[in-house]
Amino acid sequence: MIRPATEAARLLPWTGEEGKPCYLIGDGEGYVSRVADNIESVQLGMAADLLGHVQDLLSDRSATPEQLRYVVARLSESLREVHRVARSRGARLAMAAIRADRPE
Repeated sequence: MIRPATEAARLLPWTGEEGKPCYLIGDGEGYVSRVADNIESVQLGMAADLLGHVQDLLSDRSATPEQLRYVVARLSESLREVHRVARSRGARLAMAAIRADRPE
C-alpha cells in the first residue's frame, strides 16, 4: 500500500539500536501511538519535576559541585527528551495544517 504524501512519519520518544531515531507511520490512533503519547506525557511530567528540584538545589547555598554536576546531567537528558517531543509534535502539527489546507 502506498501512503499519501501528507501522512508524516512520527518521531517516537525512544531510540532504536545505536541511538538511531524510531518513526511510526499511521493515523495516530493505534497502540504504538498511544504508548508513545503516554511516554511523552511521562517525560514532560518528569521534566517539570526536575525543574522544581533544580530550583531547590540552586537556592541551597550548601549544594556541592557533585550535586550540581549530577543535576546538570539530568537536565541535559531531560532537555534532550523534551526537545524530541517538541520536534515530533511540531512535525505533526505542520502535517495537520497541510491536510487542513488541502482540498478533498
